[in-house]
Amino acid sequence: MKIRGDPDFPMNRGYICIKGVAYHEFVHHPNRLKYPMKRISGRGEGKWERITWDKALNEIAEKLTEIRSKYGPESIASIHGTGPRPTLYSTALLTYALGSPNVASVDLHICFAPSIVAEVCTYGKSIMMERGPDYANSNCIMVWGGNPLVSHPPRGIEILEAKRRRRAKIIVIDPYSTRLAKEADLWLQIRPGTDLALALGMIKVIIEEELYDREFVRDWCYGFDKLKEHVEKLSLERISEVTWIPASTIREASRMYSTTKPAVLHHRVAVEHSINSTQTCRALAILIALTGNIDVKGGNLLVEPLEGFVGDSSLMGMDGGEFRLGREIEEKRIGADRYPLISGPEAPLPFVNPLLLMDTLLTDKPYPVKALICAGGNPIINIQNSRRVWEALRRLELLVVIDFFMTPTAELADYVLPASMWPERDECCDLRIPIRERDLTYMSGICARRKVVEPPYECWHDMKISIELVKRIPWANRKFIPWNSVEEFNEWRIRNMGITFEEFKERKYMAKPIRYEKYKYGGFKTPTGKVELYSTIFEKYGYDPLPIYVEPPESPISTPELLKEYPYILVTGSRSIVFFHSEGRQIPSLRRVTPDPEVEIHPDTALKLNVKNGDWVWIETPQIKGVRVKFKVRVTSNVHPMVLHARHGWWYPEKAGLEHRCFESNINVIISDTLRERICGSVTDRGTLCKVYRVSS
Repeated sequence: MKIRGDPDFPMNRGYICIKGVAYHEFVHHPNRLKYPMKRISGRGEGKWERITWDKALNEIAEKLTEIRSKYGPESIASIHGTGPRPTLYSTALLTYALGSPNVASVDLHICFAPSIVAEVCTYGKSIMMERGPDYANSNCIMVWGGNPLVSHPPRGIEILEAKRRRRAKIIVIDPYSTRLAKEADLWLQIRPGTDLALALGMIKVIIEEELYDREFVRDWCYGFDKLKEHVEKLSLERISEVTWIPASTIREASRMYSTTKPAVLHHRVAVEHSINSTQTCRALAILIALTGNIDVKGGNLLVEPLEGFVGDSSLMGMDGGEFRLGREIEEKRIGADRYPLISGPEAPLPFVNPLLLMDTLLTDKPYPVKALICAGGNPIINIQNSRRVWEALRRLELLVVIDFFMTPTAELADYVLPASMWPERDECCDLRIPIRERDLTYMSGICARRKVVEPPYECWHDMKISIELVKRIPWANRKFIPWNSVEEFNEWRIRNMGITFEEFKERKYMAKPIRYEKYKYGGFKTPTGKVELYSTIFEKYGYDPLPIYVEPPESPISTPELLKEYPYILVTGSRSIVFFHSEGRQIPSLRRVTPDPEVEIHPDTALKLNVKNGDWVWIETPQIKGVRVKFKVRVTSNVHPMVLHARHGWWYPEKAGLEHRCFESNINVIISDTLRERICGSVTDRGTLCKVYRVSS
């Protein structure tokens, strides 16, 4: 098998990353899960027997029935990961069909949720992630805490093309010198965890120097006077000290972004990995509004849904439609009281913070959760405080894992079910970036993923697993999974578009042309109908209606006494072009590119530590004392001398044993799960203090 990109497909124009090129190695890997398996000894002892799908699903249905009868439907939960799988909606729909609101994600609390909450409460919808930025028509592109050449390469290529073909200005805010930072007109090497302080500083400059769009602010913004009063109290010199960025550079970036029209702002997960995550996203949203770059050509665009198509977000209950459970049940969701904007009945993207789920598994509070269905998430690697996650999962009465390989999480399961991979599935796919064809730009596109090989052995589509399991549970609510097959489900998703799925597969994509300034025909979907610089929704829930910077709980400023023992700042969670989170470590070609877990260290720091390229070092944080993880040194000037950049998602599939050495080099082992942001429960993956020292031979 050879995988190539399609040069005629307008979303990526034939580009395919190293993971896509190598995917035939995933499909044909000898260690791939092949058949349903059942644990036949104590949990975690590694003894399994092969069973049929019928036996597996029947027994799982019986155990779910027993647990529901004993503890109630909310004692059943699910957790999913991300990536090119339908697990986000297949596990959500299954859980809802079982009467439980408890759908968790391994990473939404630090990826996507803070942005969605902030932008929905500011504009009524999201405009900054992959879909919103209109790079191709922008004259100034500000990339904040993102590395799209790695995380979304077609979008990163668009940025470079805008600079080379149209001389668009590029501003990059990142503590790491990415390739895009090297191409930028301005690179602001920010101290990790201080993005909100910088954003407030830029807002201050734009307002004080009257660089904002007066007409847009007057007609379409709520709370400008309160915002102006709020930032007047701030000192740009103090912000400079906090962020490590000279005040003159903050002014230069503010002027470039606000006066070079049109301009676009794009951020990614880095700004969500802090104690200020949601309020940082709010401040960035405010920057776009102040400069009038909303829904204009070359700015941040308001996405319109494609009529007739049922998208992933609708299936997950994001639009408040037919796939919401109802207020009485949703009020029982774990975290509904603590994090109402992600877990309450009015949450724009309802889910359970995974850290709270682990709390519940360990304490039975607010009620017991005894069954967990895990699809594609590998929480032992991907959730903070990994050893605690391990102990939490061991307490379950039923753990079902649906995956491609035997992960450390799967090793703890009662049943392991093999899933099909994307080349083996027919399904509808949202296109998450604008697509360009000649002189036209489209948004809200969809395409049909076409099966190119049959699933091997007994691997099943994730949605098929949910459908077939629900069929075996008489008390399940078929409203959430009314289909009898994946084929029927695919037809249902496009039933109102006037085509069949077979006809859909013959098209490269379907999309609608972009319309600009749509807010002029109905306002913004906020309580005031305007862009809420001052958030009435945040005020309603007791959060600061204007962003207020909070210093990270462990930092050179908040805990200077710790610097003697923990003199460096740790950054982790950055995307890799080689691996997707914890996936791919068993793929030979990918491991040849990155064979070991690396920590990047500045040459001056390496000299001070007496380490060189290839040496192994231990890393510790004050968050979880007495615990350490091991990484291989890569010396580079791309990082600040006071910052260490450690890769995440590491385990060793090739190593024998139940744990696969998953605690040896997994950075989440030393990241706290208790220092949580107020609104979404984010944690400090970027910005905590640490120490590093050589591994003794």
